[in-house]
Amino acid sequence: MNLLNRLATFYPEAKGNKWFRYFAVFCRIGLALAFIPSGVVKVMGERFTALPSNHPLGHYFDALHLTGFYYPFIGAGQLVTAALLLIPRTAVLGALMAFPIILNICVLVYATRFEGTRITTLLLFANVYLLCWYFDRIKYILPFKHADLGIPEYKPVNSRFPFAFFGIVIAIIAVVIVGNHFLYDIRPGNSALECTNGCAGNANPEACNHFCDCIYNQGKPLNVCVEEYEKASGR
Repeated sequence: MNLLNRLATFYPEAKGNKWFRYFAVFCRIGLALAFIPSGVVKVMGERFTALPSNHPLGHYFDALHLTGFYYPFIGAGQLVTAALLLIPRTAVLGALMAFPIILNICVLVYATRFEGTRITTLLLFANVYLLCWYFDRIKYILPFKHADLGIPEYKPVNSRFPFAFFGIVIAIIAVVIVGNHFLYDIRPGNSALECTNGCAGNANPEACNHFCDCIYNQGKPLNVCVEEYEKASGR
């Protein structure tokens, strides 16, 4: 039995399990709640975060804030997506709209070494779960033959707790949280003070302090400051 056949067999069992259904609702609400605050701020025309302008992500938000009506347009899109996610009948459309948004945010925070990489990564995984949950409804827009991805009738609702699945979920959360801690040698933090406070535990405190000064006082781009940090660390 190939992978597609195994998935086709497992899918109706998952759709008929109340715990998978509860988790889908949890992911929908979690994604919606993540979009609502940022969407409201943008629609109101306010700057999204309190990050300093010299922070790598602060540069981005400053530029985004000055894009005229494009800024509240993004916020409106996030609010519409949140509303669609909260309404069961439109949740599949909300999940489809949310994916490019949260994927873009996730890549952005990793590129700028932002401290929020963990939560955005988990939100992306939640979105992927929703896309899998609604696979029976979105499979028609996928570049596969429908016959190859046919889904049999759902089985009756059951209450058996999927220990293996939630064990994998917990493991993914742990890997994201712990893995992010070792992902970068240095991060700019959310402020100059947070950056310099982290230098005490750095292998090269002097190079770390130079990195913080490069970011927050000299206002140089992140890639330049990282290069200078690596040279100062003898890499």
